[in-house]
Amino acid sequence: MAVRAVRGATTVAGNDVAAIAAATRELLGEMFERNAVAADDLISVLFTATPDLTADFPAAAARALGISDVPLLCAQELDVEGAIPRCIRVLMHLNTSRERSELRHVYLNEARSLRSDLVEE
Repeated sequence: MAVRAVRGATTVAGNDVAAIAAATRELLGEMFERNAVAADDLISVLFTATPDLTADFPAAAARALGISDVPLLCAQELDVEGAIPRCIRVLMHLNTSRERSELRHVYLNEARSLRSDLVEE
């Protein structure tokens, strides 16, 4: 087993609790599924959100999914001119037997443009 990191990002339809929760759940679900992550594999999860997302913490959606014994941290993404609006990014640290090259990073919705080289159809 090795400590590895998986990246992910998505965009949110609007700045409200339900939209932030739904987008976060979808993103985490895809990250877990594509990388065969079990809850016990998690070490920590770092979330960032663009400054236009203020209605809720993405980590609240993770807690609602049952991720309750893993350190979660939310931070504000840099407010860069021209950046994708309403974007949540995730950096998930985990224990895995997968090689780094086998990890599948997840980019959904408008965030697909952040790393088009990693987008799966």
